[in-house]
Order: sequence, then structure tokens, then C-alpha cells
Amino acid sequence: MENRIEKRIELAAPVSRVWRALTDYREFGEWFRVKLDGPFVPGQISRGHITYPGYEHVQWEVVVQKMDPERLFSFTWHPYSVDPKIDYSKETPTLVEFRLEKTAKGTLLLLTESGFDKIPSERFLEAFRRNDGGWTEQMKNIESYIAQKP
Repeated sequence: MENRIEKRIELAAPVSRVWRALTDYREFGEWFRVKLDGPFVPGQISRGHITYPGYEHVQWEVVVQKMDPERLFSFTWHPYSVDPKIDYSKETPTLVEFRLEKTAKGTLLLLTESGFDKIPSERFLEAFRRNDGGWTEQMKNIESYIAQKP
């Protein structure tokens, strides 16, 4: 069974532009559809509210892991944690990594989310399926965002 999600997209923008879209909390919020309370800081919790229609009740909470400028941005979170009646804090979070590589046409964005094998079995399939589809949509969102705001 799959334990990780992998997505890749080549963006027609320099690495510095993609990095800013990923790590400036206001820009991230625009394309990801989340209103964040403040900047991303390694080792700290980032909180906010999802703004995507139908998910406005969902709290955003991640722990920023690494911010290696223009190379790697990563955080941990509880995937598909949308039910406000469930305490997901006892689950082991997954690791989301955005890696950037310069290409002849711009920037290759590599996204991985790993650690699904630690999710409780009753949530595993739905969390994996939802996040896999969600990341497909988010790759399109960042591509569109960067194209509209070079």
C-alpha cells in the first residue's frame, strides 16, 4: 500500500518567486486557501482557518520543520483532519516537503507527503485519497497563482 504522495510540476518562474509563494504566509494563504495568523517560523506552530468553500470550519495547524532558502520548505500536520469532534493530536503527523530545483524553463516543484503508515487504519485510506486529490489541486493552484502574480 502507498505510504507517500508525490507530485511534481514545472513552474515558469524563477526559484526565488516560487520560494516566496511557498513561504510568505500571505502568498501561501492565497493559493492554498487558508488565512494564516502569522509568518512561518521553523520549529513553531502555524495556525489559521481554511477558506476553501465547504471547509471554512477547518482549523489549519502545522508545525514548520525546515525553511532552507530556495531549496526546501517542510511542515508536519494531521492529514484530512476535518472533523471538529475528533482530537487528532494523538496521531503521528505526516511530513509535507516542498523541494525546489532550478530548470531551464523555471522551477521544478517537488511535493511529497510521507508517513501515512502511521495514520490509524480506520482513517488511512480516506486521508490518503483526500490528500492525494488535494495536492493535485494545490499544484494547479500554485501554478495559476504564480502565472497571475509573477
